Amino acid sequence: MERRSLLKAAAALPLITTVSMAGQAVAQDKKFTIALIPGLTTDAFYITMRKGAEAAAKAVGADLVFQGAPDFNPVTQVPVLDAVIAKKPDAILIAPTDKDQLIQPLKKAADAGIPVITVDTFIGSGVYQTGAGDADFPLAYIASDNVLGGEMAARALSTAVGGKGKVYVSNVKPGISTTDQREEGFKKELAANHPGIEVLETQYNENDANKAASQLQAVFARNYDLVGVFGANLFSALGAANGVQQAGQSGKIRVVAFDAPTSIVDNINTGLVDVAIAQHPAEIGYFGVMSAYAHLTGNSIPTAIGTGFTVIDKGNVADPNVAKYIYSD
Repeated sequence: MERRSLLKAAAALPLITTVSMAGQAVAQDKKFTIALIPGLTTDAFYITMRKGAEAAAKAVGADLVFQGAPDFNPVTQVPVLDAVIAKKPDAILIAPTDKDQLIQPLKKAADAGIPVITVDTFIGSGVYQTGAGDADFPLAYIASDNVLGGEMAARALSTAVGGKGKVYVSNVKPGISTTDQREEGFKKELAANHPGIEVLETQYNENDANKAASQLQAVFARNYDLVGVFGANLFSALGAANGVQQAGQSGKIRVVAFDAPTSIVDNINTGLVDVAIAQHPAEIGYFGVMSAYAHLTGNSIPTAIGTGFTVIDKGNVADPNVAKYIYSD
């Protein structure tokens, strides 16, 4: 089992301490409302994030509003954001569905005096409070280090395929900060440390698992020596895994999935998926609310907080210390 956490004690402990002190001495006379706008409302990742946020809100006596769209799309997310801004919460936590298209809509919140913190995904470069560019106004970015997650996926897939052969990335579409970074980390790790592996052209599936399955079969038809695929999000991974099964290549073409809802347990146990890289979304929600509360009570906060990963495979999926990182649904 490989587990990584980027949450540095030097950053996290002062935040928790100051929030605790503020809760006792400063803000007992005001009940803050913190809005959490997920990438979409029905995904287990964001449901788990909400639970972490609710735990933090309860701890500091804040009200949490959870409001989002049913799909991961800026066209549907922006109206939700506008509606939340109109309600004037004390702070907004948001997982932007596009790193460019959400800049101006979120600027409206900042201009209205509502602090903005991005969670899971980011706008612009994700580097905030620098005074450079038009997308550095959020207070903080709280998320998994997705480049590192991609590197971990590359190492896991390399191990599964014996360090040689052809692989590719099944991805959603360009422009989504998290999946862009996972692909970046995956390719960087393979190029630097796994010379026996050839990375084929990325296949973009628009978050359509059926399309991802068809793409797998098409790639395999052109490359009969294909040995592995990395699904940069869950739909990509499960679609590709179904394509492997339909091509009669189960156990021959290995699949590494990013994210770990409850369904991943059966997928790993049946061999549909070989490895899952689980993020820790409850931590993201928890530290998102704590950061917002710290800011609202006059404390400084880190501009970036990274949370951890757990690598799940058939050998450890039943371990309670690993299973606790499987997302709620």
